[in-house]
Amino acid sequence: MQPEKALTSLKQGAAEIISEDALRDKLTLGGPLRVKLGVDPTTADIHLGHTVVLRKLRQFQDLGHQAILIIGDFTGMVGDPSGRSVTRPQLTYDQIIANAATYREQAFKILDPARTETVCNGDWFRAMSFEEVIRLNSRVTLQQMLQREDFRARIDNQQPIRAHEIQYPIMQGWDSVMVKADVELGGTDQLFNILIGRDFQREEGLPQQVVFLLPILEGLDGTRKMSKSLGNFVGVSEPAADMFGKLMSISDELMARYYEVLLGQSVPAGTHPLEAKKQLGFEIVRMYHSAAVAQETLDEWNTRFSERDLKNAYLPNQSLGNYSNFADLVGITFQNAFGINKSRTQIRHLIEQGSVRLDGKKITDPNAAVSVKAGQILRLDKTHAVRMG
Repeated sequence: MQPEKALTSLKQGAAEIISEDALRDKLTLGGPLRVKLGVDPTTADIHLGHTVVLRKLRQFQDLGHQAILIIGDFTGMVGDPSGRSVTRPQLTYDQIIANAATYREQAFKILDPARTETVCNGDWFRAMSFEEVIRLNSRVTLQQMLQREDFRARIDNQQPIRAHEIQYPIMQGWDSVMVKADVELGGTDQLFNILIGRDFQREEGLPQQVVFLLPILEGLDGTRKMSKSLGNFVGVSEPAADMFGKLMSISDELMARYYEVLLGQSVPAGTHPLEAKKQLGFEIVRMYHSAAVAQETLDEWNTRFSERDLKNAYLPNQSLGNYSNFADLVGITFQNAFGINKSRTQIRHLIEQGSVRLDGKKITDPNAAVSVKAGQILRLDKTHAVRMG
């Protein structure tokens, strides 16, 4: 792709780029860029908030560039203070490594492993002497650190700032030197940290990385950043039904935001909000499971939703009677309630494919014994249902 077209494509969904001209110049060089993303595996799960930067990194890969995924096995034990009003709980090395194993697996749902260079920043930080740590610290000022909005807010609110937290942006910045990053991706709360990396690269005589910031995704509550600790998240490895159900629960306003940030598009014009949410849920499930699973999940949800409506709807009655099995019940009910004659083969097919449900529960064995109670809803297919009794 021509540099200008590549830049136009990459800019889509970006919150800020420092600078577009610098990125254009790097693209014009024609070689693969080293595009850095640092992640601290402080939990074992990747959620949709993480996918915003991961999908942008995949876009760089698809344009022929090299992804550099830094696993923060060392920085993860410090804890990124960006956007935090309190100090993060410190994790042990063993906890970080255990989380990292599943983190990689989930990240590769999005990234191409063949075009991803994965490194751990502990490889260079553990090799540093204390003297080297002090010298690295001498390259930034305390005034620089305290200019951070999150640190200023803590001071104003008389919340403590621990000395180890001040190390974090220094460490993240040094990562950029070690991997010779051309571009660094991050959320908008990472601006300060990435700029420190640019300063270190300049001091080391390296080309400065481009700052490429992406929006921070709000959680299911619509107000706070998506986070597992806040319980407002959708995990990429969650069961499809849970993923879909959570997305169906969001507000219409948040749905529009998710369309923009996660799908890169607007809510389809003229579409009812309920149907638009179904489309959103379908697309997200398709991305992290498959199209077949997404369709099955959508069908299941539609069935459950319609079952709820059926409870209060007028339906033909079917007597409890004595039936040899469910195939017998279904065949007789089609005939008595709707005047429809179904062959045994047709009835068996309906049951085995999951079309027949009793109070929303699938019946898949045509030979299963019949056990029904008065008032239960027997759904024969998508358009025929009766009330037992």
